[in-house]
Amino acid sequence: MRHNKKLFILGAATTLSLATVSCKDTFLEVPVTGQLAQAQLSSKAGIEGSLIGAYSILNGRGDRLASFSNWVWGGIRGGDANKGTDPGDFSSINPIQRFETISTGEVAGTWQRKYEGIARCNTTLNLLKNAPADMSADDKKRVTAETRFLRALYYFDLKRLYGNTPYIDETVDYGTGIEKVKNDQDLWPKIEADAKFAYENLPETQSAAGRINKWGAAAQLAKVYLYQKKYADAKALFDLIIANGKTSNGKKYGLVPKYADLFKASNDNNEESVFAIQAAANTGNVNNANPEFDLNYPYNTGPNGPGNCCGFNQPSFEYVNSFRTDANGLPLLDGSYNSAANAVKSDMGVLSKDAFTPDAGNLDPRLDHTVGRRGIPYLDWMDHPGADWIRNQPNGGPYSPKKFTYYKSDRGSLQDNSSWTPGYTALNVPIIRYADVLLMAAECEIEVGSLTKAREYVNMVRNRAANPAGFVTRTGGAPAAKYVINEYPASVFATKASATTALRFERRLELGDEGHRFFDLVRWGIAAQTLNAYLQYEGAPSRLPTTLGGATFTAGQDELLPIPQAQIDIQGKDVLKQNPGY
Repeated sequence: MRHNKKLFILGAATTLSLATVSCKDTFLEVPVTGQLAQAQLSSKAGIEGSLIGAYSILNGRGDRLASFSNWVWGGIRGGDANKGTDPGDFSSINPIQRFETISTGEVAGTWQRKYEGIARCNTTLNLLKNAPADMSADDKKRVTAETRFLRALYYFDLKRLYGNTPYIDETVDYGTGIEKVKNDQDLWPKIEADAKFAYENLPETQSAAGRINKWGAAAQLAKVYLYQKKYADAKALFDLIIANGKTSNGKKYGLVPKYADLFKASNDNNEESVFAIQAAANTGNVNNANPEFDLNYPYNTGPNGPGNCCGFNQPSFEYVNSFRTDANGLPLLDGSYNSAANAVKSDMGVLSKDAFTPDAGNLDPRLDHTVGRRGIPYLDWMDHPGADWIRNQPNGGPYSPKKFTYYKSDRGSLQDNSSWTPGYTALNVPIIRYADVLLMAAECEIEVGSLTKAREYVNMVRNRAANPAGFVTRTGGAPAAKYVINEYPASVFATKASATTALRFERRLELGDEGHRFFDLVRWGIAAQTLNAYLQYEGAPSRLPTTLGGATFTAGQDELLPIPQAQIDIQGKDVLKQNPGY
């Protein structure tokens, strides 16, 4: 009874309290927790913080396929790798690698994160309109240029992935027509304008190595020209970049002497780094580390190898075979690298406890910096044991990824142990590196008829790969395999056709598993023929028939992803037009 009386008194008091304030609605005005006031955002620190927020979306932030690493959209779809692991793990990638993609969560998620990056850029530009007096004109110009570069980059990836998408700049927002912007306008002029502004207004060096500078913006602008086949414009910029370009931290652009040193966290922001996604380990939050490849390590390595999870992004048979070289140290440009006589020997179907001798033929040394294969040292860990480090050979093949893997000597310093997996690292992810610049420049030289100059640039890249000091070696210093690589002779660059074949092949060898391959094939107009041949080879009965058997690339459709159906439903079919074939 006394308990009930207490409840009644509490209820009456509550009713009285509500009655007392019912004449006013001020009680409804509850300040939002965690919200920054406009004055804070419009301060110099607030504007700089907003810009850093725009940078932070480069790695996808919550949607691993949205990162500019493009390990799925550019790598797996380009034939550099298979999804790998087990069929049931991250199964939504299965139809992506088979070109059976519908408007899946990954398609929608990548779209959303790219537009999140754009939204952050637009917010920063709007904040600059009310910049405080203590923000100098030079700082405002720099922040504007950095922001417009990032916006150009986000739209560049949208253009490559989906074709034309709605162009939203800082003048459009909710309530001012953002939901009615169509995808019927060409994005290239908008991307060009932002990238050109960045190039013309950014300083040559920056206060932080990870910020974009004048020359990084120039490289991206030249890449935009290249994608549009504006070869003369691109060549003019590449000439300037090669002659004068430097990194944001003031290093003259150049090739790192040893290929392996490109993928060491201890060597981040080197002379080859034109623009990269920055990463840091052991900061108290793994979100500051490289979160993109935490799944892409050998499986079940225990204490003797990195990551322990999860076996994704396994290099393909066809990709590994492409590293075969002939007696002169040249790649097999006629495509015969996939023949039975030339295919690289693998341990497919061989248990780790059973004997296996690695391939004894001529190989490009970049293979063993890129791919983990049985019997070859896996960085500074141990020799790759084969099947014991592979989750499911029949699903992904016998190989492991290697480029973005941390070293045993990095543990606890350049690698982070504070999360569910030790796979978070301080290793930056390159978006553009100088070897890429040289090869894009060579492509332009071929198109304008300067075959000798093109050969010079390509051979600069090959000569770095041929540096024996950079070979993978065994204890004692002997090369781990028979590495035979040499320059292209003048005869290979005697005609535009043969030079083009060599250049395109070199891009794959040098930049493989860095997210470029699919986009290269599409812009060259050879995606269908190349990828259908790849799918037929990779899906053969002796390789991955269950994973890729019967898969087909459809020309005129699969070059682009579908516009996410949910986005069409929100905006309406009269606003967004779906891509062909979907």
